[in-house]
Amino acid sequence: MKQIIRSTIFFLCLAAACSFSSQAQKISGTDLGKLQLKEDSLKFLAKSLITDSTVAGRMRSDSLFVRTLLRALEIKNSFYFPFDSVIGISKLYAPDTTFRIFTWSLSLDEDGYYYRQRGAIQSPAADGSLKLIPLRDYSEFTSNPMDSVRTKDNWIGAVYYNMIKTEYRGKKYYTLFGYDNNSAMSNKKWIEVLTFNDKKEPLFGGPYFTFDRDSIPKPPQYRFSIEYKKDASTLVNYINDLGMILVDHLVSETNEPENKWTYVPDGDNEGFKWINGKWVHVNKVFNQKLKDGQFPMDNPLYDKQGNPDEKKLKESTDKNKNKSKTRKKDNDNDNDDPQ
Repeated sequence: MKQIIRSTIFFLCLAAACSFSSQAQKISGTDLGKLQLKEDSLKFLAKSLITDSTVAGRMRSDSLFVRTLLRALEIKNSFYFPFDSVIGISKLYAPDTTFRIFTWSLSLDEDGYYYRQRGAIQSPAADGSLKLIPLRDYSEFTSNPMDSVRTKDNWIGAVYYNMIKTEYRGKKYYTLFGYDNNSAMSNKKWIEVLTFNDKKEPLFGGPYFTFDRDSIPKPPQYRFSIEYKKDASTLVNYINDLGMILVDHLVSETNEPENKWTYVPDGDNEGFKWINGKWVHVNKVFNQKLKDGQFPMDNPLYDKQGNPDEKKLKESTDKNKNKSKTRKKDNDNDNDDPQ
């Protein structure tokens, strides 16, 4: 599985590099020099807005970063400048290079309880001028983020680490995978479908995540997320070799399902398959060979009345402990690999 993920990331990066090798030539030598100078400033500010020990310092760096980024993007054909050396800021191009999205996170308290995401969507213009749509993180004012389409003004914030494009009946759908430094005790990961209306305004979400084929069907969701223990390692991403989204299945390691900050992977995977313009939920991805069009049944840790199966819970906890040890070993090996 680790090799599959690495291969997926490699080919995505290779495709993006090939696509932009010719487009970047649209930037004149003079403008390229200006962009490189701005990049040097942005690199310093991006580091500071993450590492500064005070809230005031991080907010000041964030404000300067936004202003400097805006001035950089006003330079002609800036859309084709990748800002590769600006670390800690996500800069994702759409697979068809019709836009790119900048996202980052800002901590607004000393204890790590309060984060706000920042974002903007840039599109190319025929004359090289700036077309930018700022995004406002509205998640702190949202009681139920799963039930509505969002605009640029009430975006459910996340720092996006991957984007894929799907189509249905001629319409393009961009699925975003994002990370949210949720609180001092838990993190979140989001899957969000982005579309554009006739005015080319972004729309986030829709009833794209369906659970009709689950053993216990439930209504569709407008986006999908998992919340989990702060130091747990989780997978939420599209895997090319499988042709589907893969998500770690989570359970409470302390048998407290009401406390999301106790959730960790249990060794199984659920997922989503793109079918007829929807992401159709798959309860259990592996351990069963399927025919085309079939979906596996899940192996629930709770019965239909919500009563826990103690034996399965213990088996899942033991499996997760072994998986955590394996992941730690893999991470240690990764850190030793030359890059």
